[in-house]
Amino acid sequence: MISRNLKEKLLQLIELFPIVSVTGPRQSGKTTLVRNTFSHLPYVSLENPDHMQFAQDDPRKFLANYPEGAVFDEVQRVPEIFSYLQGIVDEEQSKKYVLSGSQNFLLAEQISQSLAGRVGILKLLPFSMAELKDAELLDPSFEKVAYTGFYPRIFDQNIQPNDFYPNYVQTYVERDVRQLTQVSNLNTFSTFLKLCAGRAGQLLNLSELSNDVGISVNTVKSWINILESSYIVFRLYPHYKNFNKRLIKMPKLYFYDTGLLNYLLGIREYAQIQTHFAKGAIFENLIIAELFKQKYHSGKEPNLYFWRDNKGKEIDLLIEHDLQLLIPVEIKSGATKSMSFFEGLKYWNRLSGNEPENAYVVYGGDEDQLTGHGHLIGWKSFIDHSF
Repeated sequence: MISRNLKEKLLQLIELFPIVSVTGPRQSGKTTLVRNTFSHLPYVSLENPDHMQFAQDDPRKFLANYPEGAVFDEVQRVPEIFSYLQGIVDEEQSKKYVLSGSQNFLLAEQISQSLAGRVGILKLLPFSMAELKDAELLDPSFEKVAYTGFYPRIFDQNIQPNDFYPNYVQTYVERDVRQLTQVSNLNTFSTFLKLCAGRAGQLLNLSELSNDVGISVNTVKSWINILESSYIVFRLYPHYKNFNKRLIKMPKLYFYDTGLLNYLLGIREYAQIQTHFAKGAIFENLIIAELFKQKYHSGKEPNLYFWRDNKGKEIDLLIEHDLQLLIPVEIKSGATKSMSFFEGLKYWNRLSGNEPENAYVVYGGDEDQLTGHGHLIGWKSFIDHSF
């Protein structure tokens, strides 16, 4: 079994809180992680109709069956038990409960209403490149890594991406989307999902997306929220410090999993990425999603932004360490070293006063080099780099 980096933080938080919640997309490995980490606690899946009905009909008696605590999976399906859990842990904090779910919106809503201050909140995304590298499963080609994606079943059961992702999308659309909102036309939602893939790494213009799909801007906003709450996409927001320049205020759109992104783009073998129009966006998405995983799997909120002014000057990624230190990172899919990679960083360093030793280019090659404008690091070196 591939070791998950989140386990360390999970064990820390269970000592500090009576309840720990683990959210993340479907099939990201949440059940495997919590069951193996807390094998001494009873495991209950509330997707099981019998368990769900019992918990809904008599939550007090249901919880009485687990006097020492338990692992409750897909717990957002039975919101009735949250208030009862509050009473139990307020009386006796020695009992430990682990809650997991694949719908962040529903689970977060219940936690904020009933369990605020009593629960440690963590997110588990699909495998990171670092986890695959530690397990010696990382392919030497970034194109194949991005194409394969990171969902555990692909590796645990040796499923080909072309077999996994069509079923994943169908299950997601038919189950999660129907539960989260009243989508009248699932075909339109599927088209919307593919159009979002075509905009990965781009500014998220809601009006343009609305026109292309043929739905209202408010519906686009609602559907983007659905994709975010079920961990399909995330928005990267522009950094707020302007350095006396007028800035772009729209966020950029990315996918948590590049395998899913490639499937939605119509890529059916990894060699296609080499000549695909979205190669740069796919590589950029791969690198930025990896940093999100690094943060979330350490129990931290991402301190990641991008920067762009109204003249088109742009930095792909800004990592905020404190209000005084912003680390700029440019992301280039080319495998051959080129000083042209540093053009954006040179502009940023002059504008912000940043020192070159705090500037980075991550590229599709393998060699690392320190230049007068910043660090050039290969994508595999980047995996081990601590920003």
